[in-house]
Amino acid sequence: MSIQSTAAQFVTLAAEGGGHGGNHESLNPYLAGGGALFVLLLLLFITTRFNRDR
Repeated sequence: MSIQSTAAQFVTLAAEGGGHGGNHESLNPYLAGGGALFVLLLLLFITTRFNRDR
């Protein structure tokens, strides 16, 4: 595949997918955001616990 044919396929795909919002019906944005926040806070806690060289 060349770059030109790949770009043409992406343009076709973007034109066909205009009616879809991209969100799954069962995907709750508050749950996804809350889960991401929890994971990031957990990683922050773990990082600060192991960083004892201060």
